[in-house]
Amino acid sequence: MRIYLDHNATTPLRPEVLEAMLPFFRETFGNPSSVHHFGREAHQHLEAARAQVAAAIRAQPEEIVFTGGGTEADNLAIQGAVFANRKKGNHIITSRIEHHAVLRTCQFLEKQGFPVTYLPVTNEGRVDPEEAKRAIRKETVLITIMAANNETGVLQPIREIGALARGNGIIFHTDAIQALGKIPLSVEETPADLISLSAHKIYGPKGVGALFIRKGVRVQPLILGGHHEHGKRAGTENVAGIAGFGKACALAVAELGEESARLTLLRNRLCSDIGEKIESVHLNGHPAERLPNTLNLSFAFVEGEGIVLGMDMKGVAVATGSACTSGTLEPSHVLSAMGVEPALAQGSIRFSLGRENTLEEIRYTVDALAAVVARLRSMSPFAPSPQK
Repeated sequence: MRIYLDHNATTPLRPEVLEAMLPFFRETFGNPSSVHHFGREAHQHLEAARAQVAAAIRAQPEEIVFTGGGTEADNLAIQGAVFANRKKGNHIITSRIEHHAVLRTCQFLEKQGFPVTYLPVTNEGRVDPEEAKRAIRKETVLITIMAANNETGVLQPIREIGALARGNGIIFHTDAIQALGKIPLSVEETPADLISLSAHKIYGPKGVGALFIRKGVRVQPLILGGHHEHGKRAGTENVAGIAGFGKACALAVAELGEESARLTLLRNRLCSDIGEKIESVHLNGHPAERLPNTLNLSFAFVEGEGIVLGMDMKGVAVATGSACTSGTLEPSHVLSAMGVEPALAQGSIRFSLGRENTLEEIRYTVDALAAVVARLRSMSPFAPSPQK
C-alpha cells in the first residue's frame, strides 16, 4: 500500500488536467504571439485559461499575469512592487512565518536598502493585525502576509491586514499558494493588490504560476524581453502548462465546498485517532482557523526525520514541514516563531491530505504511525519508560 499525505508539497496531476494539456504538445503548438492561424489559435486558448484562473479568485482576466511558478510570482510581486513604487517609500512589513520565497526576497531587498519589519505571531501561528498596525511607518510601501501557512495550515487575517494597508495607502500582497482551491478566495472581498498563485498545489502542472495584479497597481517586471503578459513578464508563454492551470482552477472551484468538508472530516479523524493511540502529541497551530486538509503535530521524545523515514518504509508519505527545507537539521522557522520548544519542534510532522485519500488510508496511517513512534521512543534516551 502507498499512501500520499504530502499534498502541501505538491499534488498529482489530475487526468482531466493532463487531457486539457495534451493538444498543446501536438497539434496546437503555435506561439501565442504569432499573428498567423497557429499563433491565434494558441492565443485563444491562452486567454481562455487566463479567464479560468481569474474566475477562481473573482478577478478580471487582464489582472492575471502568468509566471514560471509560485516562487517567481512572489518575487515579481515583492520586488516588482517596491522597485516600481520606491518614490512612495522603502519600508516593507512581512511576518516571520512566511514561505522562504517571501523571506529570502525580503532579505535580499534589505541588502538593497529596503528596511524590513518581520512581525511575530501568536503561539497559535497567527499574525495580530494590531502588530501590523504598530509596524506601519510613513515610508511603508508594502505589506506581504501569506493567506495560509504551508506548514501548519493556519489561516492569516488577510482581510483585516489588507484593509489596514488600503487605509494607509500601502500595497498589500498575499501569498495564497496554499489557500487556492482549499478555501474561498475573492478579490472582491479581500483588499489585496497582489496575490500569488501556483498550479501544482491544486493538481495542475509544475512550473506554472500566476500573479494577480489589481488594476492601477504598478509593478516593475523582473524578466525583460518582449511584451508578453501585458509587459509584466517577458518570454513565450507555457501554453500547455497554462491550459492545465486553467483546467485545474475550474475543477477546484467547482468541487471546493464538498471537498473541503470531506477533507475536514478526514483531518479531524486523523487527529483524534492519533491522540487516542499515541501519548505526548502536541497540535501546532490554531485548532479552527486552518486549512481543511492540513494537520501539524509534534511528537515528544522523537525526531521528525525518523518518523518520515519510518512511515515511508510503511508506505506512507508525510513531511516534517516545507518541501523547500527538507533535509535541514534546523527546527522549522514557523514553529520557532510560534514559540514551540526546539526539541518538540524537531519532532513535528505535517500531514496534508488530498482528494484521493480515504478513511481506510487514515486508519492504516494511524496504526503505522503508532508503531513507528513506539519503536523510535524505545530507542530514545529521553522518552519515559512505558508503563507496565
